[in-house]
Amino acid sequence: MRITIVSRIYRPEPAAASFFLGGVADALLEAGHEVDVLTARPLPGQGEGSRGERISTFPVLRDRSGYVRGYLQYLSFDLPLAFRLLFARRPAAVLVEPPPTTGAVVRVVCAIRRIPYVYDAADVWSDAAGQATSSGLVVRVLRALERFAMRGAASMVTISQGVVDRARSLGVRTPMVVTGFGADTSVFHYSEAEIEPVFIYAGTFTGLHGADILVDAFARFSETHPGYRLRFVGNSTEQEPMRMRAEALGIGDSVEFADPVPAEQLRPQLASAIASLATLRPGGGYEYAFTSKAYSSLATGCPVIFAGPGPTGPFMERSALEAPVGTAVDYDAEAIAAAMGDAADRPLGAELRRDLAEWAARRHSMRAVTRRVAETVVAAAAERQRRRPAS
Repeated sequence: MRITIVSRIYRPEPAAASFFLGGVADALLEAGHEVDVLTARPLPGQGEGSRGERISTFPVLRDRSGYVRGYLQYLSFDLPLAFRLLFARRPAAVLVEPPPTTGAVVRVVCAIRRIPYVYDAADVWSDAAGQATSSGLVVRVLRALERFAMRGAASMVTISQGVVDRARSLGVRTPMVVTGFGADTSVFHYSEAEIEPVFIYAGTFTGLHGADILVDAFARFSETHPGYRLRFVGNSTEQEPMRMRAEALGIGDSVEFADPVPAEQLRPQLASAIASLATLRPGGGYEYAFTSKAYSSLATGCPVIFAGPGPTGPFMERSALEAPVGTAVDYDAEAIAAAMGDAADRPLGAELRRDLAEWAARRHSMRAVTRRVAETVVAAAAERQRRRPAS
């Protein structure tokens, strides 16, 4: 079959969605299918993303950090997409990645061309928008678009039961497959490295994530553990306030902010860090979300300190019975600082890090996840083909 993947972000651009969708393309190719990708033109110098799939790119607007994020940025991708998908060679099915505006465009075009599509609902975007804007109108419009995109899909895939429950509460009855999530172990794997006095937060950090608490926690940790550094690697809408907070607390020289890097460059940073950090702010209406960046860290052999609500904490607690995954604590600066202190005082050695990486590869490889997603997309296409003669 010919399958088309539609997403504003795709490899080689460094992001969890890029790794995930690239893995789905790999799984489809391995199963003998053809794969077309309609995506945005990557930034110069990011390299080549294809591993056999045909990638069609188009220039888009980006924010100041180089990310396709914001209403104008989404529009710059979605409007050309309508024509690109309408006149593209007909696929058997489409897999579409949010935002909901992209999903809405795909629903309209796929309805015109009678093509089934699968919607990737890693989370509920309209819930996140409720924390990013004070405009009730914006949230209502986005929620309507999100329902429209979800309800028109032949099937949906998601990483957790929490998203299923939330979608059902919004009146979405589309069949949903919980595929889980994992790490791209072809990139994130163990490699021996000298451990440096660094804690690393890798990935997007917005007000919804609540990563700003890490600056306060690190300041308290530094009172008893001087000489360590806190490094943020990724896109952010909160970077400047966090930088100012670090200066005010007297730790400006110890807190670093770095641009996103390809996975191949992130892996050695995780391999040499004391621990990676992940947060989710309580009370944001986003408590069902799973912090998927934890998988990549664990697959590298780097333990995780997670702070916040949601399913990530219970996952960490269950997994700690099998491997030295790190710890989950309350969303509290003192609790995070104490966890940092424990990690610094008892860092994992090379043997335990190797064991952790091997455990993560066995239990949480993205390969198995993306194969399940690929099977869902192929099943949607096969069901439409089966029904076509009777129509």
